[in-house]
Amino acid sequence: MRHDPIELELFRHILVSVPEEMGGVLRKVAFSANIKERRDYSCAVYDANGDTVAMGDHMPVHLGAMPLSVRSVIERIDLGPGDVAIVNDPFCGGTHLPDITAVAGVFPDPSSRRPAFYVANRAHHADVGGMSPGSMPLAREIYQEGLRIPPLLLVRGGEISHEIMTLILANVRTPEEREGDLLAQCMSIRRGEERLLEVAARYGVPRVRRNMAELQDYSERMLREAIRNLPDGRYEFEDFLDDDGLGGPPVRIAVAITISGDRMVVDFTGTDRQREGPVNANLAIAMSAVLYVLRCLVEEDIPCTAGLLRPVEVIAPEGTVVNARPPAAMAAGNVETSQRITDVLLGALASAAPDRIPAASSGTMNNLSFGGFDPVRGRMFAYYETIAGGMGASSRAAGLSAVHTHMTNSWNTPVEAFEHQYPVRIRQYAIRDGSGGDGIYRGGDGIVREFEFLAPTEVTLLSDRRGRGPYGLNGGNCGAPGKNSLFRAGKRIPVPAKTTFRAEAGDLLRIETPGGGGWGRPEIRGTTDGS
Repeated sequence: MRHDPIELELFRHILVSVPEEMGGVLRKVAFSANIKERRDYSCAVYDANGDTVAMGDHMPVHLGAMPLSVRSVIERIDLGPGDVAIVNDPFCGGTHLPDITAVAGVFPDPSSRRPAFYVANRAHHADVGGMSPGSMPLAREIYQEGLRIPPLLLVRGGEISHEIMTLILANVRTPEEREGDLLAQCMSIRRGEERLLEVAARYGVPRVRRNMAELQDYSERMLREAIRNLPDGRYEFEDFLDDDGLGGPPVRIAVAITISGDRMVVDFTGTDRQREGPVNANLAIAMSAVLYVLRCLVEEDIPCTAGLLRPVEVIAPEGTVVNARPPAAMAAGNVETSQRITDVLLGALASAAPDRIPAASSGTMNNLSFGGFDPVRGRMFAYYETIAGGMGASSRAAGLSAVHTHMTNSWNTPVEAFEHQYPVRIRQYAIRDGSGGDGIYRGGDGIVREFEFLAPTEVTLLSDRRGRGPYGLNGGNCGAPGKNSLFRAGKRIPVPAKTTFRAEAGDLLRIETPGGGGWGRPEIRGTTDGS
């Protein structure tokens, strides 16, 4: 049966409005700056099989991985009306422990034993326990990273499980904030349920399901066409993480992309074995990066559904840093390794579509977490943020400066909100002039952000691109590597890319993020200044 394209477009926007509204609720009622200000969350809608049908304009690293969390819940828990399950276990579809996913079924027919649809959200919690504040430690195994939550019911029949909530709050440094953020996730879930029930009541469940299926088919057709327009062949690329955070050598991530007609095989064979440090990623993270890059291949605005993965086979050998096995530490896999996976995917595709693929962006989320006791406010505190960098230039334009790129899509914490909540003063927040790589078009510049600690604080940095800068393309220069420095008693102390240290009151941490790579040989810039 031929589908009505007008109806399909209407349903596309109707369904996308649901996770967007869910995100608005989550942001407004959350307690933490990481969710309220930085918007480190994602929301999505799924069909009865747990396949994605609509995503909010949120975090790519979340959205591509969430279906595996949803399916792990479906496989392990018989969700009923009013139930909300949570999960953060990376070996059950999660990514890293601070990212807690909430899942609920939607029951237009309350007598049905199986949901007609699902809604889910994922939020990064500023602390979930573990060996360092912020739960992003330089761990050797996942047990050190925080509270590991398998799929379980936080809400049963509309009632919060106080036993589960008490267990969670007993294992975190900032229990009031965690409770507020978890309840905010539940409220967001309820709003998604309400809106989908309204849609089902207005149009009928069969019609909604039919359009959900067609949206997935449409995404598949569009991606197949995009792949078909690329030349057949095998395209290889490799790049490296600086280290694993525990003194190990650079971490190799390799990919070979084979294009044949409207099919693509993405093969990570040759990638390094999983490491002792926390740079390991699981299959969910690798799939997130693949989904993101596939979406970038299609210039048209198309639905981000499960259909995008149908023309693609992903080979990620078990036991490597892109498909690690327990008890691998995972904190940086979601935030740093995901960025390098994206870099190698785009690097490989640059050979197939040189005019469409940009140079490498900063390639790191510059993760900063810290915590301690605030003597002024008389309470424990824990904070987490990512810091933007430079965007890679393309064949059409210079890269943007001071932006989050690729797998992250978060905002910053405004200085005023930051200093109001924490015993820290922001001494500088500025563009890192000249850090973008030169070329016909220049890469975007990174950021300089300085933190003065007003109380003793335990600090953890998970950053990368400190040894080698983001690559340029078509003869463009690399972006400048990042740099971390601690100033104590008038002396500058170099700080490694990945480290944990104790800052004393009066210490100043300076983070300089990488610039993006340039595109094209700068000596042939001619009349195009690329600025």
